[in-house]
Amino acid sequence: MRSAHKALNSRKAPRAVAGVVARLGEVVTWALLAIPFAALVAETPWRHFRLAYGDWDAIAVSLGLSCLSMAIIVALGTRVAFWLASTRSRAARVAEVLVLVALMTPPLAMGILLATAYGPVGPFGTLLSRAGILLGNNAPAFVLSQVYGGLPYFILAARAAFEAVPPVLPMAASTLGATPWRVFRHVTLPLARGGLTAGLVIAWVRVIGEFGIVMIFAYFPQGIPVKLYVNLQNDGLGAVYALLWLLLVVALPLPIVVLMRARRGDRRTVGDDDTVY
Repeated sequence: MRSAHKALNSRKAPRAVAGVVARLGEVVTWALLAIPFAALVAETPWRHFRLAYGDWDAIAVSLGLSCLSMAIIVALGTRVAFWLASTRSRAARVAEVLVLVALMTPPLAMGILLATAYGPVGPFGTLLSRAGILLGNNAPAFVLSQVYGGLPYFILAARAAFEAVPPVLPMAASTLGATPWRVFRHVTLPLARGGLTAGLVIAWVRVIGEFGIVMIFAYFPQGIPVKLYVNLQNDGLGAVYALLWLLLVVALPLPIVVLMRARRGDRRTVGDDDTVY
């Protein structure tokens, strides 16, 4: 009996240690995530909380042009992602490599690439200038910078969402006489909603916070990230807290609301399935 108790205790000890280590890791993780925001709350000069000159213009630029950029990203990325998910051709593999290269290229490098390609003396910039279109330090260049920053993230997330759809369901709908567009709209899109939502959230955060590409290729008009950098350089850390709070207010609510609604939709779907079965 004593030997059995000793063996049992010897087994419990490592489990207890492992449990303590796991809890400690959780505490450290939550602390790492919370510390920057706690410091922001503590260091913000609430009695003198005010925006600097030009901050409202930066907010208007970021909100207006980012919404336009997201519309372009969704319009282009959804079709490309569906094609990548449903095609196994060599062209699809090449296209996937291009998406990955664009995703992994550092933002500053991508900004230089855009200036090289679309600038006044660039190969595409020269052609566009002949048509009266100039890209660089203007609103179209700003939107193009954000599209390059967010499109690869959305494409990869949307492709994974479409690949997760059981192929038998769209095939069954096609067999019943539904057109490809109706199959895509009424079968594929609803089933891929969760992954598409994740892609939308990632792309939005990436677009609204884009700094490196915009800094090189579209310094004007200044959005919130570039204006934060300008204020920091001119007036120091204490001058950026108000605009930083507004950046968080602009960037975070949409992803949180979208994710919560998607999660509620998934719960309803699970509940309906449970009712059926």
